[in-house]
Order: sequence, then structure tokens, then C-alpha cells
Amino acid sequence: MQSGLLLLAAAAATLGLAGCSGGASAPAEKKTEFSIGWSIYAGWMPWPYAQQAGIVKKWEDKYHLKIKIVQVNDYVESINQYTAGKLDGVTLANMDALTIPAAGGKDTTAVILGDYSNGNDGVLLKGATNLSAIKGRSVNLVELSVSHYLLARALEKGGMTMTDVKTVNTADADIVGAFASPDVTAAVAWNPQLSVMRAQPGVTQVFSSADIPGEILDLLVVDSATLKANPDLGKALAGIWYDTVQLMMKQDASGKAARAAMAKLAGAAPETFDSQLKTTFLYTDPKAAVAAAQSPALVTTMTRVRDFSFAKGLFKGATSADAVGMAFPGGKTLGDAQHVTLRFDDSYMKLAADGKL
Repeated sequence: MQSGLLLLAAAAATLGLAGCSGGASAPAEKKTEFSIGWSIYAGWMPWPYAQQAGIVKKWEDKYHLKIKIVQVNDYVESINQYTAGKLDGVTLANMDALTIPAAGGKDTTAVILGDYSNGNDGVLLKGATNLSAIKGRSVNLVELSVSHYLLARALEKGGMTMTDVKTVNTADADIVGAFASPDVTAAVAWNPQLSVMRAQPGVTQVFSSADIPGEILDLLVVDSATLKANPDLGKALAGIWYDTVQLMMKQDASGKAARAAMAKLAGAAPETFDSQLKTTFLYTDPKAAVAAAQSPALVTTMTRVRDFSFAKGLFKGATSADAVGMAFPGGKTLGDAQHVTLRFDDSYMKLAADGKL
């Protein structure tokens, strides 16, 4: 899956924790025009398709809004634009929501739990079929990304630690070529690169995000103050999402056409896009998404993510992993309750589940 690059550390360092505020950010004005950023990844293709297919317009008209779905070619740049206030919302992974906008003091609310990686991220070895063979190897990956997190979890489950391997920072654009070298015998990557690398002779996938279901989450987040001032935006976004994903997962001609259109928007062949969807657990049912948001497992996951992020220095200036506060449905908080900058809000998904949008 798409995830943060090394640049996220620079973003967090630039913004720092000094900007964290207690509670929601400064009041935002009520407005009618909004921009939502996205980048190419199977789980986010419903957004541009919804605009193309007129689904966005349907919900714009219902709530008298204008919502521009904006493509940003570089994933980290899309998050940086959101953090800088150039976008009202953006698609991103849970770890990156925490380490870039939230750690930088931008009060951010996740309004849609879109999917989780269910095999889109994997650990690959050459000349071995068991994870234990990774010990002592150099592992190419995008450091400080969810690939790094996945490796840490794989090692933990295999009774090892990060000290048992050496990581080699490799950009996502370069990792396929690097892995083709005989000298590189271990790597962690996300799709579509993962599938290309896995197809090389003598390569075995020894661990994947399917082994830690629900931990690598893909979200749609919105600036908290903007959402508070404009709750209809949250309703419209929920309506757009569930209309679109329920259509795309139909096994009839309409569903096939929607997926083919998304594949084209992603620059992929329909069969390639469909294979990526098989390793992406989409929350097409709002009831399931609400249950996931309310589950204690989400708190457990975000505890792991924030502990990893803090250990890797992604909370610039922080003296503990508690520096960045997070809020969950039901009033549960994690970290500094006086400095909450990442919120998981199930209310809009619940409206969709209850048919009240």
C-alpha cells in the first residue's frame, strides 16, 4: 500500500509538537466549498471514480456543497498539503495520520475507516521459505513507513527484534530495481511493487499484513475545526464513500464497469486492480466500519503504532509516546488527553449504518 516515505520525519520535525493544542484547533468558518486530496492506491480509487461517475454531485446537491476530489501524485506531498491547510481532507494510512499532521499539532479527525491492508504489504526473502531466515540479513524497505512497522511486527511474531536485521532505506520508486540485484536478499514492500518483486524466481513472501489484520488502516481524515463548523461535509463524504464502494463490489456488469474505470484511473489493467482489491479489506458495510472504530482492537493497534513511531523519533521534541493524544469513540483516549490531535469519529459512519444520511 501507499505509505509515508522518509520525508514524513522531516515534516514532523518541521512542524514539531509545539503547535499541539488542547482540544480542537482554532474555530473554522462555515463554508460550502471543500477539497479532498488522494493519491493512487487500490483502496482510495473510489474517491476519483465517485467524482467521475456523478456520485459526488449527488451528495453535493443533497447538502448544497462543492467537494473537489484532488489528485496529488506524491503520497507524502498530499499529506503535507493537507497539514499546511491547502486541503480540507486527505486519504492516508493510520500511521501517517499520527506521525505527520497529528504529531505536527494539526487537529485531525478520521471520518471514514476505508479499508485495511490484508496482504497488500509483505516481507520477501530470496532462497528461503521461512521468516526465521531473515536473521542477520540486510532488508531493503522505505524506512519510517508502514513497511518498517510491518517488519517490526513480523520480527516480534517470529521471536526476533529489529537488532536481528539491518535496514537499508530504499525509496518505493527504486525498490523493485534494487530487489532485482543478487546482493539484495530481503525486502519489505507494498503493492503494486510487492506483486512484481514476489514474482521473481526464488522469492517467497514469508509475512504479510494479512498476518496482522486491521493494523495497517487506510483512512479519510478531515481538519477537525473544519468538520466541526461544517458537519454536512462529514455526512456527504460518508454518503459518497458507501454509495461508491457498494457499487464497485457488485458482481454484475455495473460493478465490473466501476472497477474497470477505477483501474483506468489508477493506470492499471482491470485484472491487476482486481488482484489488489483481493488483498484490501474494504469496509463496504458501514456497520462493520463502526464496529471496527468502536473495537478495543483499534486502541491496541494505535498503541503499537504510536510506540513504534516514538521509538523511531517521529514525535519530534517528545519525551514520551504519550505526547500526541488520540481520542476514540466512547470517550476513550490514549496519550495526553489535553493535547488530542488525532480523533477517530464513528458518527458519520453510524449515520450511514442507520440510514440517516
